[in-house]
Parts: sequence; C-alpha cells; structure tokens
Amino acid sequence: MAGNPDNAVSTVIATLDRPELLRRAIDGVLSQNHGADIEIVIVFDNDAPDRSLELEEVVDGFERRIVVITNDHSKGLAGARNTGVAKATHPWIAFCDDDDEWLPGKLAGQFEALKATPGARVATTGIFIHYEGDDIERIPDPSKLTFSGFLNDRMTDVHPSATLASAELIAELGDVDETIPGGYAEDYDWLLRAARLSPFAVAPKPLIRVHWHGASFFFEKWKVIDTALEFLVNKYPEFHDHPEGLARIRGQQAVAQAAMKDRRRALKTVTEIIKLKPTEKRWPVALLVAAGLPAGQVLKAAHKLGKGI
Repeated sequence: MAGNPDNAVSTVIATLDRPELLRRAIDGVLSQNHGADIEIVIVFDNDAPDRSLELEEVVDGFERRIVVITNDHSKGLAGARNTGVAKATHPWIAFCDDDDEWLPGKLAGQFEALKATPGARVATTGIFIHYEGDDIERIPDPSKLTFSGFLNDRMTDVHPSATLASAELIAELGDVDETIPGGYAEDYDWLLRAARLSPFAVAPKPLIRVHWHGASFFFEKWKVIDTALEFLVNKYPEFHDHPEGLARIRGQQAVAQAAMKDRRRALKTVTEIIKLKPTEKRWPVALLVAAGLPAGQVLKAAHKLGKGI
C-alpha cells in the first residue's frame, strides 16, 4: 500500500439512480490533495451497479481506488451505508451523499482539526448549502457539538457528507440504525451517538457543497418525517430533559401533520410546543399550513435561507 497508512481514508458513497450526480461526488473525493491513500466504496442501493466506475491507480505515490458493490443490508440509505462501512479497509471512514461534492482541502482541513482537538475521533467541516443557484455558508460552532447540544439543536451545518471518523469509533457506535422509519434522520441519530463517545473536531471553512433540490430523497415526505421523529423522541428519553430540543422536534412534527391535513393532531402538537417553549418558531408555521398555506411553499422559502423546517 502506498502512502501514509495512518491517515488513509475510505469514503462511502451510497447511490440510487443518479449517475451524473454520482460522478460529481466521485470527482470531489478523488481531487483531494491528501497525503495518504483514498478508497471510495460506492454502494448501489436497489439498482444495477456500474462496474465501469471501478478504479485502481497510484497518483503522486498514493493509491486511489474505487470499489463498486451492492447493498446487502436493508434497502435505503442506512443499510447502504452499513454495507459500505463493512467493505471499507482504511483506518478512517468518511461519507458523501451522491448529490453532494467535496471541495479542495476537505480532508486536509479535517486532519488538521483532529490534531488540534484532543481526544477527537470524528471531524466535520463548514458547508455551502447550494439552493437555486446560490451558496449559503454555514460553519458549525465547536462548543455546541456535544450530546446535549445535539439534543437541543440538530445543527444542519453538521452534515453527513462532511463527516470523517475513525474506523475504531464507527465500530464502537455499531451500525447506522436501519430501524428508523423510512430511514429519516438516521444521520441525526448517528451524531447523537457519536457525541456521547468523542469530541468533534471542526475545520472552520466551507469545504463541501450540499445540494438541496426537489430530487432530495426526503423532500416533502411528511408522514415519514412525522413518524421517524416520534421514533427518535422515544429512543432518546433525554429529550424530555431538554424542552428546547423537544419543542423543536414537535415543531417539525406539527408542520408535517398540518401538511398531511391532520389538523387535529397538528393543533394538539402546537399546544404541547407552547407549553415547552412558547418562542419556538415552528408552531406558527404549523398553524399557517393548517390554515391552508402550502407546506411545499414554506419548505422552499426556508431552503432559500439555508434552513429546513
């Protein structure tokens, strides 16, 4: 094996029928000026694998390798990621969604951040959220990247495509949870578990571009969102000790319930939110949606600000 084995990285890319976007994601990984070997494990989820993507070469003394496999876990992103992790061979594992792209210096910035953060076995970076032609910069606040911090706030600027973790930590965490309904928020669940075991290192520059668009898998899948969030609240009883975080989750559920025309449940959830945190910004949105404002219109307006519901 060429290069520095201690910093060698396996990158897992799960994909489903988006070949042009996938090639952009691959190019972003291969373009990294990283002084160690890089392996890309492409996991095709429920479609025929493209073996033409496979690669094995040495560039400037470092191995660049692409392995193509099919998902042999449950269908969906969580199962595909678990399949890829099981195939990964290097001591560091990164993830990249097939519609996102790494920018130059992403891995170098993360390893610098890891060196500067005692005990850290996981690193993230700032991001650009790209929506309708505009880039919105988001930089995570390292002081908030704790278990308690993630309970209070999902922090969308901590993105799975920016995640790099030691294979040792990932083994301790175990599989990405494939039982979450629809696979929604499996990345949030992963962050909560990781924050219990390791500090987060942060490269404070936008080093990936996250593309938000109508083809994103969970765009307007309201029933899945509502059910999955209830699953997470039950999985983490600690939410009940963090009223701010619980109010945020309930706010997302209230919007989803209103979008599904289940006004009675939405109003009941809004009542709970007001008791938890009257200033939670999502409950007025839920009332507007329940009154007839199209939820998709609200979602698009939020995306233009680089935010979700």
